[in-house]
This record gives sequence, structure tokens and C-alpha cells, in this order.
Amino acid sequence: MNDNVKADFLLQLSKFAGTLAERLACCGEWNVRGFIDIFRNIYPISTDSKVVSKVLEIHLLPELLRFAEFSGYEIEPAEKQNWYPDFTFIHKNNSKIKFAVDLKTTYRDDKHLGFCNGFTLGSHGEYFTDRGSTKNIQYPYSQYSGHLCLGIIYSRNEASFCGADIYPESELLRIPAVIKDFTFFAMEKWRIASDKPGSGNTANIGSIQYVDDIISGNGVFALAGEKIFDDYWINFGKINIPCDDGKYKRLSSFAEYLRYRGLPESLNNQRKSRRGELTHA
Repeated sequence: MNDNVKADFLLQLSKFAGTLAERLACCGEWNVRGFIDIFRNIYPISTDSKVVSKVLEIHLLPELLRFAEFSGYEIEPAEKQNWYPDFTFIHKNNSKIKFAVDLKTTYRDDKHLGFCNGFTLGSHGEYFTDRGSTKNIQYPYSQYSGHLCLGIIYSRNEASFCGADIYPESELLRIPAVIKDFTFFAMEKWRIASDKPGSGNTANIGSIQYVDDIISGNGVFALAGEKIFDDYWINFGKINIPCDDGKYKRLSSFAEYLRYRGLPESLNNQRKSRRGELTHA
């Protein structure tokens, strides 16, 4: 039953994602242009990705609430800022049916056609390894029927940021949009995962970065499945594997994992054209 319920929820979320461009943008450009004070002065929004990401989340929240109501779910935002997931969808008629939905935003890489900056897909720390843990998670990981991303990929308009300029309300339409050309998608997070961490020294799962593969769910584990994705990231950096020089190193790639487990190399979806996938600090 869970697989059917998950497939139905993902289908609904995907259809919802397909409507967002027309609701959040006009002629391809973001409707949000800045912040307004009580004197009706407008301060243009920064191009900083953290600022853009947070404002996008605020902009999307009313739409998410409408989607939840339409699809028969209650929606719970994360209780604390650093908790997983961003939103928990709980079925109105069966509270055991829960879906973790993380809102993920990133921008296209102007220097490498077809690539984006990628996402972090949640921690592979305590709540991921101990599926009954309540640390930094709204509900224990095992209680969720699926773990999904509602993703936004956009292009930055670097020349648009007006810095210290302040506009009167009457000149709102003169303020250029800082982002444009949205692509919205919904996907199970394991399907867009890479085999590398997503951010420096933190225990975050990284995503693939090739946009077409993200949209189609063609990640590193796409051929192997979610159980192997789980096992890989539970053991990432923990298992010692032998090197050619007789020494040992910590497991850090899917190819190494497959050899360690005695699984066929054909399960590795890092095709040659993707093997040099870009990494960003």
C-alpha cells in the first residue's frame, strides 16, 4: 500500500510543481522584487542565494497550504530551523501516512552549460542511521512513507541587484528581478542523490548537478534503488576498505561501496559523461 500511496502523492506533488512557474513569475521573471517598509519604500532583494532561498520559501508557503488542503493532507513546518524535513505532510484520514518534503533551491551554473550548483539532501547523521531517532527531525525517519524534494532551479540576473537603491512604491515595476527562468520539479531525494557530501565538513548528502538528470531522477543510485542508497550513506566514511598499497581508507565513493559489498558495477549510474560532475565549495 505504501508504494501506491507514495506514487500517488508524488504524482500530485509533481503536478503541483508544474503550476508554480505561472504563479510565482511573470514573463519568466520572479514576481518578488524587494522588501517594503511602513513608509512604502521598497528595498531591492539581494542576489545572495540564502536570501533568495528563504524568500522563495515564504512566497511558496500559501501555495503549499492550498496544495495540502486540496490533496487531503495537513502540513507541519519543521519545529526548529535546522530540523528535517522542511515540511511534513500528514494524511487527514490516516496519520500514519506521512511524507517528508524538503524545499530545495539552486541556481544554474553559467560557466557550465546544463549544470546547476546542486543541493544538499539532508543529513546522513544520527536520524538517518538510527531510523527511530528524534534528534533534529520532526518525526523518526522510519515513520515517513517517503522522502521527497520540491525543487526550484533558476537563473541569476547578476546585473539586476540595485544595492543601496530605494524605490517608492509607485516605481515597483522599475525594480529588476534578481532571478528568472524557473524550473520546478518534485522527486524522491534518493533518485537525485550523488555519492558525495553536499557541503564541506557537515554530514549532508549531496545531489547530482546535471539539470536534465535531476529533473528525470537519474541520480547515482537510480539503478541501484533506495535500499542501497540508504546502506551506502549509513556507512559513508565509516567502513575501512583496503587500498592498492596495502593500507586502508574510509569508504567514500559508490564504486568502492559496490566492490566492498560484492555487487555488480553496472548498478553505478555515474556514467562517463557524468563522472567528472562539478563540485562547488
